[in-house]
Amino acid sequence: MSTSPTAPVSGPWWRELNRYHWFVLIVAALGWLFDTMDQQLFNLARVPAMRSLLKPGEDVALYSGYSTAIFLIGWATGGLTFGVLGDRIGRAKTMMWTILIYSICTGLSALSVGFWDFAFYRFITGLGVGGEFAVGVSLVAEVMPDKARPHALGLLQALSAVGNVSAALISMGLGHLEESGAIGSAWRWMFVIGAVPALLALVIRSRLKEPERWTAARAAQQASGRKQMGSYEELFGNANWKRPAAIAAGFIVAIIAMAFFGSSSLPKLKIGIGLAIGAIAAGLWTVYGGNGDTRWRRNAMIGLLLALSGIIGLWGIGFFSIDLVRSVFQKSFAAEGMDPARIPGAVTFWAGVATMMLNVGTFLGITAFSHVSQRIGRRPTFAICFVLALLSTAMVFLFLKERSQIFWMMPVMGFCQLSLFGGYAIYFPELFPTRLRSTGISFCYNVGRFAAASGPAVLGLLTSQVYKDQPEPMRYAGLTMCAVFLLGLIVLPFAPETRNQPLPEDERGFAH
Repeated sequence: MSTSPTAPVSGPWWRELNRYHWFVLIVAALGWLFDTMDQQLFNLARVPAMRSLLKPGEDVALYSGYSTAIFLIGWATGGLTFGVLGDRIGRAKTMMWTILIYSICTGLSALSVGFWDFAFYRFITGLGVGGEFAVGVSLVAEVMPDKARPHALGLLQALSAVGNVSAALISMGLGHLEESGAIGSAWRWMFVIGAVPALLALVIRSRLKEPERWTAARAAQQASGRKQMGSYEELFGNANWKRPAAIAAGFIVAIIAMAFFGSSSLPKLKIGIGLAIGAIAAGLWTVYGGNGDTRWRRNAMIGLLLALSGIIGLWGIGFFSIDLVRSVFQKSFAAEGMDPARIPGAVTFWAGVATMMLNVGTFLGITAFSHVSQRIGRRPTFAICFVLALLSTAMVFLFLKERSQIFWMMPVMGFCQLSLFGGYAIYFPELFPTRLRSTGISFCYNVGRFAAASGPAVLGLLTSQVYKDQPEPMRYAGLTMCAVFLLGLIVLPFAPETRNQPLPEDERGFAH
């Protein structure tokens, strides 16, 4: 079945899509929707899971941070691995495997009996979750007509909010059942439901075809006898990238290990700065140590830094706003004299409401990015979003103190903060040629997750050490970490503007 672009037509972008275009968009959107549902189920279930799995006296907040970091490390590892496979064996095949992995291991998480088997399941789930995004957006970008491409990618990312809302509704329903005593632990049932997306892999296997751009690129590669597609050597222009990359990874693992497991008596700040400098040096050696095509490695570094700002902002700050909401509701219900046995279920229910409000804003924000970036350009839209993300996140951590505020503060933060991820879905495919697209997107979107894995630990250190004498230390810790959004603003002047440009291809005819 042909996946080639249709002839341009006048009118709305969606009129350019034929039946197969819609099929591809729906399948890719469902894959990413269920992916984000899994992420959000974990975000909602991690604290109740830790309370259930840990021994009395063990720190729930600390081990929640550990499980988040382990999940993010798996996410980054899977993204880098499956990103290359997406270029080498095809978008559709790779997407099928990623969906199977994250669905099955989400279901297995419900069987956990302790922290370490729970963490193992979350790591393997992360492998699949991390791999799905790059192949999904590559697939949609390469199938869609040029005029429709940014809008389709924006819609793909916006529909991820539906996955988050679905997780919130699941949390609300199960929280109500737990509160009433109809079920035991709601968090286990959340993970059982998270196994359902495995059925989507059957649809992908039966009907989804590889994009013609990708098949043409593979044929050109085979005919030319050049190195295989999906190569970090080609992306960096550095034949000797493996050793410095391994050293950089070692530094990052050391930073994470020190942040989470190091003794409080160690001079963590000085050691962390030294390790970070070593990681940056090894990373620069990896990227700039060769003499190959510099366009793609430049774009890879720009994309990485843009993604790093938003990812740390979301996983190191934004998602922890739900923990702040939990704390507000916990105190509110206790002050109202609610039966202590009912409070956990009630808090779970209202955390789901807060998550739903956050994602109502997310859907609108990502959709807005698609339209605004087509009018004024990618770079100006990113600049606006980074500023709004900083201000709105700071607002929530400073001023959210009443239950009624979640109905307007959370949507505003979701609109401003998550709109950045709509930008990543639209912008990253426009930075790389077909033979490196999945690899490049995965590099941008997932390497940052290694660094972001330390975000929860940094938030925890700020909460427990720097602001420990404050009455509500998490508020000040979250406000401090909002500075990470400034990184995106610093990088933007160096980013190429891609509005109204076709997807880049190798001018030597490698993938046109």
